[in-house]
Amino acid sequence: QVQLVESGGGLVQAGGSLTLSCAASGRTSGTYAVGWFRQAPGKEREFVAALSWDGGRTAYADSVKGRFTISRDNAKNTVYLQMNSLKPEDTAVYVCTARPYRDYCSAYVCYNYYGQGTQVTVSS
Repeated sequence: QVQLVESGGGLVQAGGSLTLSCAASGRTSGTYAVGWFRQAPGKEREFVAALSWDGGRTAYADSVKGRFTISRDNAKNTVYLQMNSLKPEDTAVYVCTARPYRDYCSAYVCYNYYGQGTQVTVSS
């Protein structure tokens, strides 16, 4: 089993930046692709970004492309989501996910492990 714990959420003004972290513990040896998803009140969960096990391949939702960057530090078992130029529509609970495969997936159900989520609120 792998446990994922997110941190770094909070309240920020539009145009500001936040960096989310996702720390993994448990059976972290092996190859894991990771992803970030978000869900705003009254809306469906949506894909944000994903990263292959070695960091060589990334994917981003069109709505965040050019503003968000996903990265990982395998030595620290931590995944990051750097969010710049934040907009009110980025307000959501952000969830970190992991799957024991080399490549990522953009569907939430593809992942085996999920964090509890961290709230990001962007004020206008």
